[in-house]
Amino acid sequence: MQLVWYRNDLRTYDHSALHHACELAQALNQGVACVFVFTKKQWQQQHMAEIKRALIKARVMQLQQELAGLHIPLVIHHCDTYQQSAQWVAEFCQTHEVSHCHITEEYELNEQKRDQVLEQALQATGTKLQRYHDSLILKPASVVKENGEPYKVFTPFKKQWLNQLQANLPYSYAKPTAQTDNLLIFDRLYHKYTASNQTLEKLKCWPHQEEDVINQLRGFSREHVIDYAQKRDYPIANCTSRLSPYFAIGVLSPRQALNRIILEHQQQVFEKGSGPEIWLSELIWREFYKHLSWFYPDISKGKAVKAQYQNIQWHNDQDKFAAWCEGQTGYPIVDAAMRQLNELGWMHNRLRMIVASFLIKDLHINWRWGEDYFMQKLVDGDYAANNGGWQWCASTGHDAAPYFRIFNPTTQGERFDPKGAFVKMYCPELQNVPEKWIHKPHEYAKKYRITIDYPKPIVDHKQARELTLQMYSQAT
Repeated sequence: MQLVWYRNDLRTYDHSALHHACELAQALNQGVACVFVFTKKQWQQQHMAEIKRALIKARVMQLQQELAGLHIPLVIHHCDTYQQSAQWVAEFCQTHEVSHCHITEEYELNEQKRDQVLEQALQATGTKLQRYHDSLILKPASVVKENGEPYKVFTPFKKQWLNQLQANLPYSYAKPTAQTDNLLIFDRLYHKYTASNQTLEKLKCWPHQEEDVINQLRGFSREHVIDYAQKRDYPIANCTSRLSPYFAIGVLSPRQALNRIILEHQQQVFEKGSGPEIWLSELIWREFYKHLSWFYPDISKGKAVKAQYQNIQWHNDQDKFAAWCEGQTGYPIVDAAMRQLNELGWMHNRLRMIVASFLIKDLHINWRWGEDYFMQKLVDGDYAANNGGWQWCASTGHDAAPYFRIFNPTTQGERFDPKGAFVKMYCPELQNVPEKWIHKPHEYAKKYRITIDYPKPIVDHKQARELTLQMYSQAT
C-alpha cells in the first residue's frame, strides 16, 4: 500500500505526495491511503492559536470528504507530540504493509526532528520514505550565492529567485482521479471525522472547503491584485488576498498562487512596481524567511539573528503589555489593529508592522513577547514568517529595518487610515470624533472641553523614541 502523511499540506490539488502515491499505487497494483495526526500538546507548546487549530480541524473534516470522493481513506489519529506522531505513522506502515510513505517536506526545527524520527523508524519496517518540496516554490539550498552561502539580504535573494523561476516555471499537478480499485482499502480504513459546531462557529470569516479557497484566489487574481500596489497599505480598502491562513496549513500551494497570477496577468507579473509583481514579492518574502529558518535553526530557539542585540535591556512592563494586547494603548491605529487581531485572528500586514514597532520601540518590550502573542492569536501563524517579521521590526533580524527606523503611530494612522474608517470599525467609542482628530482624540477632547471614554496614551512617543535610540546604542 502507498501512504500519504498529511501535515501542513491539506489539499488535493497540486499535491506532489498524493499525485505520486496514486501513480505508484496504480503501477504496483496497490492501494492508497492517507493519515493525519493531531498533536494537541505539541501545538500548545508551539503557541498555536486556538483559531488556527479550529481551522485545521474543520479543514481535515472537509479533506476527508474530498478524498472520500476519490475513494481514498483519510485515517485520523490523536497523540501528544511530533515524536509520537512519527512513531505511530511508522507502526501504521508496518501493520498495513506500506511500501512507500509520502510526505511534504517541512523546514522548521521541530518538524525536521520529527521527520528524522520517522525516517529512522521506517528503516526497521522496510517502508521507503518519499519526500516532496511543495511548501515552497524553490526549495532551501537552491537559491544561494556562488559560494553556496545563503542570501541574508532580500533584494539579491529575490533577484536570484526570479532568475531561477523564469528559467524553469513550475508545474502544478491536477487533482488525482478517483481510485476505483481502492474500494476495499477505503471500506476497511474509513471512519468519518466530524468537527464540532463550536469549532465551525469560530470560522465564519474563514472558508475551509478547497474549492472555496481556490475561488478566493481566482477572485483576488482577477479583481484586486491589479490595484495591490496602490491599495495594499490601507486596511479599510480590503485589497489584500487574505489567503495567508491557507498557505500556512497548505490548503493552497505557493505554486498554485504563482501559476494563477501568471495565467491572469502574464508578463505583468514581472514588471517592477505592478500590482501582480508587488504581490509576488510578498510570496518571495515568505520563501526568504523559510529558507533562512532552514539554514539557521537557532532562529527557532528565540535568539536574535544579530548577536549584538541579544541582550538589550528591555523594560517589559506587564501593564503596558496587557494594554497593547487588549487594544487599550490610547493610540487609535494600534488599538484598532489589536482588536482586529483579537476578534478575527488576523491582522492587515501594514498594521502588523505598526503594532510591532509600537510594542518594541515605544513600550520597550521584548519582541519575543509580541512574537508569542501573535502566534497565540493568528489564524495564519507561520513560525518563519512571524519570527522574520518581528525581528525585522526589532532591527535584530536578517535584512531588518535599522534600529533608528521608528514608526510614529499617530502619523502612520493619519497616512494609512486618513478618514479613520478602520479605527471607527474597531473603536466604536471614537465614532463621534471628527476625521480631522480621529488619530488625536484626546487633543480634540481637550480643545473642545469634552470627555471621551477612551484611554489616554500610555506613553509619549517622542520621549519613547529617544529612549529607544539610547537602548540600542548601549547594546552595541
